[in-house]
Amino acid sequence: MTRVAMFVDTQNVYYTAREAYGKHVNYRRLWARSTAGREVLAARCYAIDKGDTRQREFQAILRSIGFDVRLKPFIQRADGSAKGDWDVGITLDAIEFAAQADVIVLVSGDGDFDLLAQRLRDVHGKCVEVYGVPRFTADSLIESATRFIPIDHSLLLG
Repeated sequence: MTRVAMFVDTQNVYYTAREAYGKHVNYRRLWARSTAGREVLAARCYAIDKGDTRQREFQAILRSIGFDVRLKPFIQRADGSAKGDWDVGITLDAIEFAAQADVIVLVSGDGDFDLLAQRLRDVHGKCVEVYGVPRFTADSLIESATRFIPIDHSLLLG
């Protein structure tokens, strides 16, 4: 059986789906589509923890689906800007699972992951599936993936 490890850039997917469609991603459908007929080694959603009730409810839903939710605190800088991304954490985890997984699923449109996708393919010989909102997924990431799967209406709520 094909072994899969999935890594979801939750903030990226939330904002790009909302901007492109005015809707939210259906994580149950995403799970079903990306793991069908595969052994799941890891399925992680990476998010920023602002501590509000709705966010905690959403995290509980993700956990009930089977995702391991990784949280970082939201950091508000003195100048008003904010910090909180998981690029390094996602990259380290994907590299860690590359030895065990046949397929790495990356759910993000962030072009910063193009080097990761390319490395997973070239050095580790992995199939890299990228799920992203087409309008907001970097061309370099699409080109670095083995397969690009658009997040479209079939993967949205409502």
